[in-house]
Order: sequence, then structure tokens, then C-alpha cells
Amino acid sequence: MNWETLRTFGYEGAAEPAPSENERLFPARVVEQQKDGYRIISPAGLLPARVSGKFSFTAQRTTDFPAVGDWVLVDIANDSAIIRRVMPRRGALERKSAGLTSASQIIAANLDGIFLCMSVNENFNLRRLERYLAVAWSSGAVPCVILTKSDLTDDCARVLEQTQNVAIGTEVITATDADPHGFDEVRKRMSPGKTYAFIGSSGVGKSTIVNHLLGETVLAVSEVDGAGKGRHTTTARQMFVTPEGAIVIDTPGMRELQLDSADFSAAFSDVEALAASCRFSDCSHHHEPGCAVIAAAESGLLPEERLRNYRKMQKEIAYQEQRSQDAARRESRGRKRF
Repeated sequence: MNWETLRTFGYEGAAEPAPSENERLFPARVVEQQKDGYRIISPAGLLPARVSGKFSFTAQRTTDFPAVGDWVLVDIANDSAIIRRVMPRRGALERKSAGLTSASQIIAANLDGIFLCMSVNENFNLRRLERYLAVAWSSGAVPCVILTKSDLTDDCARVLEQTQNVAIGTEVITATDADPHGFDEVRKRMSPGKTYAFIGSSGVGKSTIVNHLLGETVLAVSEVDGAGKGRHTTTARQMFVTPEGAIVIDTPGMRELQLDSADFSAAFSDVEALAASCRFSDCSHHHEPGCAVIAAAESGLLPEERLRNYRKMQKEIAYQEQRSQDAARRESRGRKRF
């Protein structure tokens, strides 16, 4: 067993003791999530893995299942592994699953940093960025905004300023593959042994950045079209280690990011600060007299579009929380009947 390989992927402990006399389990990290299973890095190396039947039977939520970045305990035999247990997470990047379900989906777990990638062409959308920031801050990791394809705009300074006005308290950098040093600012913000996820819409250049950091073409990328728009290429969440020892996760592009959790105090710190001066402590910032948030919007201090997005996202979170509570009550009543 090669424990040094596991430490390369961020493992800091010693060998996990067997949970029973009849079972010998090893720690491992999920490095890829596929439709029909997982790939893990373990003391025995890189192995295909699947969850045990007992695990599937006892899991109550989709978030109970392993995700890329998770530490798990596995049983290793015949060049494959059975995942018996997911070790406690110190944080996770989550979103609501697409469709009508109220279920959550973990994008990646146990992250130290999140790079939010947004290209400066037609993909540039400040309201979408606000949404990404709220989700990223709630994960427990530190977000950083990357404005990709910065060579495609004639006014990068203006785009940078607009982004900084929205990404309050978050570092914003620019990147381009048109310059040999175009991704140096990304590398400077990564440390050996730490785990970073790259997220954003399809075609913004996440895989291009990861390939650059790895020093080789590991992930498929596509050329941009005449309008400067890239095409979606990544189809699975995958983990890699850079030559400097940083751990990176590339994720498929997301057409939409429905909220499951959000940190408004970090993503909308300006609105939350104004709210502290409202006349009523439970002010909804819609129509109450003495609302400092509404006053700031009317005076131009707070952009109307930012306030509308803040209200929209809060409403979405409240609705999602209510649906989750209703689903839990229905499940509880169903168990009691049996």
C-alpha cells in the first residue's frame, strides 16, 4: 500500500483503523464521478469503485452518496473497491437538482477554494455571478472570480470594475490563453495540498485553465466560434494534481444554477449592511416604511438590478426550504405507517 500517493491528494491522517475485527477498510478520495460509479485514489492506487448495497439501502438523500472530493472508507479487492462509508465533510458546493425535484446535488466536497469562471464575451452576466457567489460562499471555501478570454474585449478595465462592484470581498482576476503568462495569476492563488474547483457556464474555458495548470492537455477543449463562444466539452467531474501539488477539480458547465443554499451575508454584504439600518428588524425590503435598502436603491446608491436579484434569490431559497421541509414531513409520515 502506497500512502504517499494518497497524501498527494490531500490526505493528512494515518491509516484508518478497521471499524470491526471482520472488516479492513482503507481511506480513499473520490477523484471522478460517473453515471455508473466512481474512480477513487487509494493506498492501492487509482481504482474503479461503487457503493455497497447496504450503503444504497440506508442512504436517505442524494447528498448522502459520495461526490468528487469526498473522503471515503473502502474495501479493496480484485483491483476494484466498494465504498462503505463517506467520511464527514468539512464543506460542500451544492445546488438544487434540475427539474421539479427538491433534492440537492453536491458538485464537489471538501474544497479550499472555488474559481468562478466567466468569460468577458456574451457569457458576461453580473446577475449570474451574484448567484454563483452566494452558492460558493455557502460551501465554506473561498471564492475567486476569473474573467476568462480577457483578450476578447477592448475595455477589460471597465469589465473588471463592473465585476469588482458585484463581487464585494472577493478577489477578481483576468485570464487568457492568448498570452503565455495569461494564467499565471490563477497559479499564484493556489497552494500545494489544497483543493480547488473550477465552475461556470459551458464554454467559458475552465478546461483550458486546468490543462494549463497541469502542463499538458488532459481535458478535451473546443475552439471558440466566430462570436468568441466556446462549446461544452467536460462531461464528468474530475480531480487532478498540478506539478506544484495543488489539487484541482474540473466540472461540467452549468446551464443553470438553482439555489439549494446561499450565503447572502457574504455575497450581498452591501445589502445586508444597509438592512441593519432599516426601521424594522424583520424588514422584507419590499414596501415597509423606513427601509434603508429601498432608500439606497431609490437614491442610486444600490443598483436596482442588484436589489431585484437579491429579492429573487431570497424568495427562491425560502421556497426551496419549504419544499424540503414538506418532503421530510411526508417521508416521516410514510415511515410511521410502516
